[in-house]
Amino acid sequence: MANVVKGNFPIDKFRDVETPFYYYDVDVLNRTLDLVKKESEANHAIVHYAIKANANPKVLKIIAQKGLGADCVSGNEVKAAIESGFPASRIVFAGVGKTDPEINLALDNDIFCFNAESIPELEVINELAGKKGKVANVELRVNPNVDAHTHHYITTGLNENKFGFNMDDLADVVKMFDSLKNLKLIGLHFHIGSQITDLSSYEHLCVKINELQDAMEAMGVRLANINIGGGLGINYEHPNHMPIADFEAYFRLFSKYLKLRPGQQLHCEPGRSIVAQCGSLITKVTYVKKGKEKQFAIVDAGMTDLIRPALYQAYHRIENISSDAEEEKYDVVGPICESSDVFDKDVLLNGTKRGDFLAIRSAGAYGEIMASGYNLRRLPKGYLSTEF
Repeated sequence: MANVVKGNFPIDKFRDVETPFYYYDVDVLNRTLDLVKKESEANHAIVHYAIKANANPKVLKIIAQKGLGADCVSGNEVKAAIESGFPASRIVFAGVGKTDPEINLALDNDIFCFNAESIPELEVINELAGKKGKVANVELRVNPNVDAHTHHYITTGLNENKFGFNMDDLADVVKMFDSLKNLKLIGLHFHIGSQITDLSSYEHLCVKINELQDAMEAMGVRLANINIGGGLGINYEHPNHMPIADFEAYFRLFSKYLKLRPGQQLHCEPGRSIVAQCGSLITKVTYVKKGKEKQFAIVDAGMTDLIRPALYQAYHRIENISSDAEEEKYDVVGPICESSDVFDKDVLLNGTKRGDFLAIRSAGAYGEIMASGYNLRRLPKGYLSTEF
């Protein structure tokens, strides 16, 4: 028997559920949220969960019940946050392309603030707020030109990226607020990328923020809020041994290196690090195909259910949760008519046969939410562990 450490799954109960589906371990989620609350409160930070990572309504309600705020990047995310119980006073709305209906929705619900990313956006929010007789809170998203040392598709803080204001332009942007009577500048917002495991990137961000604050104070500008965004990475290789991200080191770093001004409030926007490890994509083996050079485990999940391996060449640990047989090598592939529909190659799995359940781990973030109906496939459902 192979000595393999696996996750804990109620596979006998899985037999009554149509695969593929997402399985969310509520215990892991609650333990993660409890640590986030403990460390954020110890370091006087307000946490806004990034809904783009996972918007399953049942997951959102658990997060909202823990008292977190929400970070939204679309009008429908704002709507989902409110419907799930997140207080409007803790909802922030970011994104480079906010439409008029989305802005109006946020204004009507009196959210905490807009994280604005361009001069045209500021002008539109000002105009729409004026029509409603309101003053909208705004933070300026700043592009600090800090390399997050992550995949280039999920790096967002370099000059070449589409997000935010360049630091060199900020002084002129701040002066505009004298004429934008329906906007109130309340802070600065930063987000340099996602799946950041080299925390030195955050140290560089702190240096940039400190320099920027000094420059703004020289202009006579004092701000109430600093939002450092999200991006903290998780351990995809060892979800069983390291199910919770290092939030202690994350918050401690900002307490050490970020020079907040008296009375200034720190905000952050973790997403992946909150939900990734609690979620697994459960899929069933349809066929085992032995080729000339390869052995394929063909499963009923595909890139339509979890696109990260095809899109980012992302790694997810895969476990055969039905078998204790000796390990063999497999290419784990899906049924989609695309050569990129591969979850991983040369994977060591316990001896695998038709009907076995595989768990594709660390899939709670950017899994279910990015699923598509390509090939006219149904969208995967998501279930909490408490439903089994």
